[in-house]
Amino acid sequence: MRNRAGLFCVAAALLAIAGSVQGVDSESRVNLADKGELPSGSGLAAKFAGDAGLKTNAQVIFADDFESGNLGDGWDETGNKNGKVLSFASPGAEARLGKRCVRVEAHLGQDTGGGLTKWFEPTDTVFIRFFTRFDAGCDYVHHFVTLRANKSLQGGDKWSGFGGAGLKPEGTERFSTAIEPWGDWGRWTAPGRWNFYSYWHQMEPSKGDGKYWGNSFSVPTAPLIPLDRWICVEFMLKHNTPGSPDGEQAFWIDGVLQGHWKGINWRKSAQLKANALTLESYVTDSWTKNPVNVVFFDNVVIARSYIGPAAMPDH
Repeated sequence: MRNRAGLFCVAAALLAIAGSVQGVDSESRVNLADKGELPSGSGLAAKFAGDAGLKTNAQVIFADDFESGNLGDGWDETGNKNGKVLSFASPGAEARLGKRCVRVEAHLGQDTGGGLTKWFEPTDTVFIRFFTRFDAGCDYVHHFVTLRANKSLQGGDKWSGFGGAGLKPEGTERFSTAIEPWGDWGRWTAPGRWNFYSYWHQMEPSKGDGKYWGNSFSVPTAPLIPLDRWICVEFMLKHNTPGSPDGEQAFWIDGVLQGHWKGINWRKSAQLKANALTLESYVTDSWTKNPVNVVFFDNVVIARSYIGPAAMPDH
């Protein structure tokens, strides 16, 4: 594990360019969640109270409940500017989450927040699950949890999926999708509603400036994201057959499927695979007005099949 602030500084600079633009919305994309084609409710985690021992399941690629070790242990990159952004904290009364979680405290004018990045062995269909809580005073968040596809896990190719804000991917070097709270230009109470913010080689340009900012896959009728309450968030990405529109993505909130989209041509090359997860709270003054914004994360899992919410302990 490396504490490499440079990664997050570069990413922050690139994202700041996109600060005034939220990409094309998903009005033309059909949300298939109501069809019930994907599992909901209990999943892999149901047999592991509080996720204890879940990482031993053969379907699990990576898991961290932050109950032991130092900040960043088991991760590959840590964004913690001046050591003032990331810390351990108590998850409070949520019995499923043990005694420690990660606290991200972002300070306008001093940093853009921070987080953790993990590269992992890719799989055809990948599921990411985490718990998060927005502090009672949290404002809008600019970017959140991102899954990136890179050419490989070695050398410079492991970075091919980073950067590129405002540019359309070629289909051979990168694609990405992020599960994020979106405030719809301030129309929805902060932090907003969950949506995907995605980059791929068939994405649509912005109607405003013609650039390629992340395209949104949103659910405008979904409940607003609550403050000061733990939320179980899970999302899935299915790789497409290179060059064919048979890829998918979906997300669940507290075990309920809210969004499911098919027909996505993520990539042209079989070499390009989703293999890097960034867990972060990234803020800028484009959206956020509060000088300090706090978000908590816990019980992160990467797996090959649906994970579901953590199970309650027996006691």
